[in-house]
Amino acid sequence: MSGVYGKCFDPTGARHGIPTYPWRCAPDGLASRRQLRARGLRPGGQPIQAQVMRVNRRAGGVRVAYLYREDLAKPVRPMTSRKWEALALAMLARRTCPRCRIDVGYCIPTSYGICGLCIANEEQPTA
Repeated sequence: MSGVYGKCFDPTGARHGIPTYPWRCAPDGLASRRQLRARGLRPGGQPIQAQVMRVNRRAGGVRVAYLYREDLAKPVRPMTSRKWEALALAMLARRTCPRCRIDVGYCIPTSYGICGLCIANEEQPTA
């Protein structure tokens, strides 16, 4: 057993407090939030059952994903009409340039804060 694998393998939970498995070695019946969402499920208030861990060599730390039991997961709540309206208004706000007040059809980058036309107008020398 390699050193990295040994740090991440704790099925009894003695070292980390909850059962811990190496990346992609979790037992069947457990899934992360993203995996549950892909199946149309949500954790539904259940506590964390286990975790998968892997060593991040670049950052020098570890990455952890919490796992939940699939049999206790609940179906995702459907979007209501009010939620769809709120989402549409939020996306409209992200697409509207604050300077020229035009819906540009794409999300305005937060690094500039204005649309491409306003950026181009700023960069042109005034003659």
